[in-house]
Amino acid sequence: MTMNYSHIIDQKITEREKLPQKLAYWRFLGYKIVFTNGCFDILHLGHADYLSKAAAHGHILVVGLNTDASVRKIKGPQRPVNNEIARARMLASLMYVSAVVLFDEDTPYELIKTIQPDVLVKGSDYNVEDIVGYDIVKAKGGQVVTIDFLEGYSTTNIINQLKS
Repeated sequence: MTMNYSHIIDQKITEREKLPQKLAYWRFLGYKIVFTNGCFDILHLGHADYLSKAAAHGHILVVGLNTDASVRKIKGPQRPVNNEIARARMLASLMYVSAVVLFDEDTPYELIKTIQPDVLVKGSDYNVEDIVGYDIVKAKGGQVVTIDFLEGYSTTNIINQLKS
């Protein structure tokens, strides 16, 4: 019998309305839920390193993924390079990513309010107290963690290399 990995990947891409059910199941099993978010436009070694380190802080890693419209607002009209479906499927194909949820708002605040993660993770370019959702996670006794980025890897650098 062959495995249908495509089906497994697609199941990880979760509609917001179905997220509470998954979260309830994971919590019932006693799993520690970690949340992070980003654009993840061109998946590279820096992303893989960051996400694997984020996942190590718990049992379940939920990734909030900016929609195409939201990426354009943040990064400009030339971005994203890859559309939201491609980006979601790439993230979902990583073994340590449990769920990918798209969000269209300027920040993932409402998504964090829904998820109520045990651990909130962002890059170390943020001050912990300034991280969106800090108040939500701290109020429930959770942790807010920053992770150093892998030096020399960024989507902008990759795009600039390709252009030159």
